[in-house]
Amino acid sequence: MTEHAASGPKKPELDRVDRALLRALSINARASGATLATEIGVAESTVSTRLRRLQQLGHIRGYRAIVDLTALGASLQALISVRLGRHARAQIDDFRSKAPHWSGVIGLFHTGGADDYLLHVAARDATGLRDFVLEHLAEHPAVAHTETNIIFEYVEGDGWQDLVDETAAARSTLRP
Repeated sequence: MTEHAASGPKKPELDRVDRALLRALSINARASGATLATEIGVAESTVSTRLRRLQQLGHIRGYRAIVDLTALGASLQALISVRLGRHARAQIDDFRSKAPHWSGVIGLFHTGGADDYLLHVAARDATGLRDFVLEHLAEHPAVAHTETNIIFEYVEGDGWQDLVDETAAARSTLRP
């Protein structure tokens, strides 16, 4: 079996316009088509066509508002490492299906290594965080161990943009 066949259908390569659109949208997903066109140096119709294409190909999976959780009263965030006691499929599936919907959960990561999952949670205060751990994690039959790490500061990264450029550069060096 070839590498291409093993990895599924190949997505079309991203060109300069596609990469510029992804960068611009990562900074301001609410930018108008006219603003994006001016910033990138293409026609507004090109922006519309490219955005539809990037969405259809799955390069853009959605648009989100970044909500200030502190303004909502959730001044404490934590990352909670979760280690499962047994890896019985039913318990794993139950944990995986319920955890993202527990009050305060921002995200759930299935990880490799000593821990099985990493939960990103928000709470009003330390008492709320303790109650979350006791109500949801300590009581869940699949959970054997947790470790809670308080988040003091979060700085969003933009290094993913280099991956787009590196992929394009690597592909261009493979061409004859």
